[in-house]
Amino acid sequence: MPPRQPVVLITRPEPGASDTAARTAALGFAPVLSPVLEIQTIAAKMPPAAAVAAALVTSGNAADALPPAWHDTRLFTVGDATAARARAAGFRDVHSAAGDADALAAFVARDIRPAAGPLLLASGRGQGQALAAALRHNGYRVIRRVVYAALPAPQLAPAAIAALHAGRVGAALFFSAETARHFIRLARRAGVLPALASVDAISIGRPAAVALGAVSWRDIRVAARPNQDEMLALLR
Repeated sequence: MPPRQPVVLITRPEPGASDTAARTAALGFAPVLSPVLEIQTIAAKMPPAAAVAAALVTSGNAADALPPAWHDTRLFTVGDATAARARAAGFRDVHSAAGDADALAAFVARDIRPAAGPLLLASGRGQGQALAAALRHNGYRVIRRVVYAALPAPQLAPAAIAALHAGRVGAALFFSAETARHFIRLARRAGVLPALASVDAISIGRPAAVALGAVSWRDIRVAARPNQDEMLALLR
């Protein structure tokens, strides 16, 4: 009988969770989905699309939440995965900073002058303030709109709890600091914190890694660049 595949926990919300699970399975692992956040779109009062020089998003959730009237607007994204998701949503003029929020601010500064007009920053609830502040410091007028909220899930998936109790989990993937913090809360509630000492936590960036450091893991590994490809490379 062949050995069972090592389990990888997928903690990100849909729609990204299923894509990550498929790619993880293709690498020979057994993905177990346990999204710890649920995405809810918020109907925000938007300025006219023609009134802004460009729109900025730091996640695919924000791109999905923007209405079709914005699809012809120049869109700047934090990374390539968000850019691909924006194009799939219908945006036609998409530019990726291929990095993090700091890279996005620098990318915009190289491409657009403050005099060109205001920028729309579409973000999640509780997100985007630092990026907006950095852009305003550089002379840009920023119109920030909250277009989605990440709501905490009430518990870990039963399959995730069972796999942790059984010692089958080799790694867990964390795509944000908020996801990391809430996962730890749910793991404590489920009584599985001790099991994390034999699990590698794989983080998309330093803020998530700092949040993960609140508990003991076998190792906390940070992607070389803040994208899914680099995270999955750490599984190999």
